[in-house]
Amino acid sequence: QVHLLESGGGLVQAGDSLKLSCAASGRTFSIYTMAWFRQAPGQEREFVASAEMSTGSTYYADAMKGRFTISSDNAKNMVTLEMNSLKPEDTAVYYCAANQNPATVAFTSWAYWGQGTQVTVSS
Repeated sequence: QVHLLESGGGLVQAGDSLKLSCAASGRTFSIYTMAWFRQAPGQEREFVASAEMSTGSTYYADAMKGRFTISSDNAKNMVTLEMNSLKPEDTAVYYCAANQNPATVAFTSWAYWGQGTQVTVSS
């Protein structure tokens, strides 16, 4: 079993930056990829970005490119998500996910999830 713990959410104003962190514990040797998803009220969980832990290779949803940056630290079993120029539409619960397989944008394909951290962007 893999356990994921997110931190760093909060209330910010439009244009601000925020950094989220996710630490994995447990059977971390089995993790191949970690990712961030987000879910706004009434909407489906949405892929944000992923990182292949052994190589650091990253992949982004098109809408996140340029403003969001995912970083990974394989030795610490951690990923971070730096979010810049935040907009009210970025308001959502942000979830960390981990998988034993290469990244996929389909949230149903990910095996492990954190509890989520709320990010609220006021206008």
